Amino acid sequence: MTLKSLIHSRFAETNVSRRQMLKSMGVAGAALTATAGMPFSSALAAETELSFWGTGTLDIGNNWDQLTKDTGLIANFTDNGNDPGPVVARMVAGNANDLYDALGLQGGTEKELAVQNAIAPWDVSKIPNYETVWSWAKDIPYLYHDGQQFGIPSVVNADSIIYLPEKTGPVDSYGVIFDPKLKGKVAMEDTWINSVIFTAIYLKGSENAKIEEPGNLTEDELGMVMEFLIKHKKDGQFRTFWSGWEQGVQLVANEEVYAMTGWEPIVYAARERGIKAEYAVPVEGYEGWGNNTLLTTGAVERGLSDQAHEFTNWLLGGFYGCDLAVNRGYVVPTDNNVKYAKAHSDQFDPEKIEKISNHVKKKFSGKVYWQNTRPDNFQLYEEWWQKLRNA
Repeated sequence: MTLKSLIHSRFAETNVSRRQMLKSMGVAGAALTATAGMPFSSALAAETELSFWGTGTLDIGNNWDQLTKDTGLIANFTDNGNDPGPVVARMVAGNANDLYDALGLQGGTEKELAVQNAIAPWDVSKIPNYETVWSWAKDIPYLYHDGQQFGIPSVVNADSIIYLPEKTGPVDSYGVIFDPKLKGKVAMEDTWINSVIFTAIYLKGSENAKIEEPGNLTEDELGMVMEFLIKHKKDGQFRTFWSGWEQGVQLVANEEVYAMTGWEPIVYAARERGIKAEYAVPVEGYEGWGNNTLLTTGAVERGLSDQAHEFTNWLLGGFYGCDLAVNRGYVVPTDNNVKYAKAHSDQFDPEKIEKISNHVKKKFSGKVYWQNTRPDNFQLYEEWWQKLRNA
């Protein structure tokens, strides 16, 4: 097996085994000694491996090779399942800090992880491309804690409803999910982080429910929203509560559901399989979210802080944003994407990249409610969601 195939065979062995192998060979210590104090560009041949634990849609597969060409870093990507709860648990009480150097995680957990000393603050002076990040993305409040920056906004988008227009007709409201005419042909994600805020946005916008902030519900607001969801579940409204990228794509591509709340990349994946799928512009507003890059304390302890900064700077450099735009419909919040495409038109279509970038910017020019993975009553959210699962 070649080195490249070993790196990209991400599930063939654990990160721990790789680290143990390097340690036993004395490679890790020698590499760190050889590169200490040197500009990173002088140590490209070291090909330092960084373990990136992120949401599955952040993976760019074999195109991580471009990172290696540009920086000498090798990205070892592992899907974290897109549920911050288990990620936080493994970071704080498990072995994740021994395994991973950088996290790609939905925004909101920064404070909790920082307080538990599970993540370290970034030094944005070591991330030159951070200056190009759109100003409103820098203003996302949960990037910061106690005067330090713990999250780098690496991907942004605003989510709504995936639907099959030939089955539903035009869709412009979350009401389609609760339409009795589509009983058994709709779905929501099996996580309160997305499904509760979608429901709250609908109830606030179309049913005049007294909800102040859909992303941070009070105890009474949460009870109202969850009772609404539980009732519809008991009535058989939902085909299922889906979990993970593969199941989400399968439900739409196989036309098991005609409408579901979910991620925009599922639309692109369904279209690739010949399914006419669309993404709704809901009158009630989008769910805005940011997927942020976090620095683990384990990386700092292993002497990989500078390399993690270099990695994060590369994420904002243009290629990564172009790749995600084309394959996921996501946007890295910087104009470097368009600049890169114009300078590398042999790799990416500049007009397409600019169109996708403007598409996301347009979403955020309208009504958007920010997702919060750690609302004030998040433990109640967990309890209510378990009640829904058991209902």
